[in-house]
Amino acid sequence: MSTSTSQVARGAGNHRKRSKRSSYIFIGAMAILVIIAGVLWLKSAPSKEKKGNKDGFTIVKGKHTVEIVVKNYGTIMVELDADAAPTTVSNFLDLANEKFYDNLTFHRILPGFVIQGGDPTGTGAGKEGQRTIPGEFPNNDVDNPLLHERGTISMARKVDRQNSRAYMNTATSQFFICLTDQPSLDGNYAAFGKVIEGMEIVDQIAEECAGDGDNGAVSKERQPVIERIREVIPGADLSDDD
Repeated sequence: MSTSTSQVARGAGNHRKRSKRSSYIFIGAMAILVIIAGVLWLKSAPSKEKKGNKDGFTIVKGKHTVEIVVKNYGTIMVELDADAAPTTVSNFLDLANEKFYDNLTFHRILPGFVIQGGDPTGTGAGKEGQRTIPGEFPNNDVDNPLLHERGTISMARKVDRQNSRAYMNTATSQFFICLTDQPSLDGNYAAFGKVIEGMEIVDQIAEECAGDGDNGAVSKERQPVIERIREVIPGADLSDDD
C-alpha cells in the first residue's frame, strides 16, 4: 500500500507537535519537582525569624559557641543553648557580634559564687536606655530546664528582697558565670549556656580579682577587661576585628 507525499508531511508534522507537547509536559513536570524540592528544603532548613519588636534582632535556635577573651588571662569558650533560652541567647549573640562587649569588664567577683560582667558603666548599675529582654526562667512562666551549676552562664537582672515579678523582665547585657553550683538561683535567673573550655581561667580571675564586701564590687583599676566576645563560626578568622 502506498502513501502520498502530503500524508507523509502531515504525519511528520503531527509527530513534531507530539514531540514538542511531550517536551513541554516534561519541562513543566521538572519545574514542579524543583518547586516542591525547594519548599521541602526551606521547611527542613534551620529556622530564623525576626523578633517582633522594635529591636528586631534575629531569634536563633540550637547550640552556639562563643569565645570570651579576657585581657592577660586567656579565652573562655562557652556553649549557648538557644533551645532553652532563645531570646536570651539571641540578645547575647547580637550584642557580641555588634562588638558591644569589647573592652567592658568583670565588675563583680565573689569567690565561691560568681564573676559578673558586661555592664557598660562598669558599676552594675547599667546604662539608661539599654534594651531589656524577657526573663526566660520557670518563675517567670518560661520552661527553661538549665540549672545554675558550676560553669553555667546566666543573665543578671534587677531584683529586690521579695524577688518580685516586676523585675523579672529587666535583663539587659550583664551576665555572670557560676563558680560553684548555685541551686538558689534556679528558676529565678535565665541560665543560657555553660563553659566548655577555660574554666580554670574563670577560677583564676575569681582568685586574683576578688571584689570587696558582700556584693563583690571590684574597683575600676582592678576589673579584668573583656577584650571581646564573638560567636565562633567554623572556618571564620576571629583574629580580625576590623
